[in-house]
Amino acid sequence: MHPVLLKIGSLSVYTYGFFIAVGFLVGFTVAKKEGERLGEDPNKIMDLCFYLLLAAIVTSRLFYVATTPEVFLADPLEIFRIWKGGLVFYGAFIGAMVTIVIYLRKEKMPLGKTLDILAPSLAVGHFFGRLGCLSAGCCYGRPCDIPWAITFSHPESLAPIGMPLHPTQIYSALNNLTIFALLWFLRRRKKFDGQLFWIYVAVYGVTRSVIELFRGDFRGGTVFGVLSISQTIGITFAIIAVIMLVVFARKAAKRQG
Repeated sequence: MHPVLLKIGSLSVYTYGFFIAVGFLVGFTVAKKEGERLGEDPNKIMDLCFYLLLAAIVTSRLFYVATTPEVFLADPLEIFRIWKGGLVFYGAFIGAMVTIVIYLRKEKMPLGKTLDILAPSLAVGHFFGRLGCLSAGCCYGRPCDIPWAITFSHPESLAPIGMPLHPTQIYSALNNLTIFALLWFLRRRKKFDGQLFWIYVAVYGVTRSVIELFRGDFRGGTVFGVLSISQTIGITFAIIAVIMLVVFARKAAKRQG
């Protein structure tokens, strides 16, 4: 697609970095508005979002480095060039969860309620992030001959050039946008705190695992020679999420009864 959005002299503005920045800004705004609606201190929500931004960038990049170490051994400074692409979502997710638990304990904020505030923001921010993946050519799909295949031609693209590929970045973007719409619809209809978050984890874990089937980029090692690492994490998280939804739903029903 278009890895470089704008060039001013020797300065290059990368499209991937632009969309990542837009995703964080939109996510921050949605989280702040939801926090205000639910009576939480918007300043604390914004502080939390800032810490999540830092944790997500660091841990997602570390996960990416771990999957392709040869690239960074050849040029260690490449580790810091995140604007070119190369962030692993589940790395960001795990880092964010650790950060959330630490911050909420320190500030004595409710865990389930805060996770519900953040869940729609995570989905919509990830939508923009996947548009960044499309522009950079990372997270590309397998070769195919379907009518909606995309072919990358830019020499700086991270995807193979000149062959039709599954548009997995678009699959992922639409998936996240759909999840955001679902969570936004349910946010005023939830039965217990934490419900939106666990729905997000369950739905994303399953749909991400399906999209993985069409990915053509290097996925790291496999588990049992079948599942990619992302599929393993996604399915594991989805199972945990379903269990948590059942447990909390039963507790909510008992309280109402």
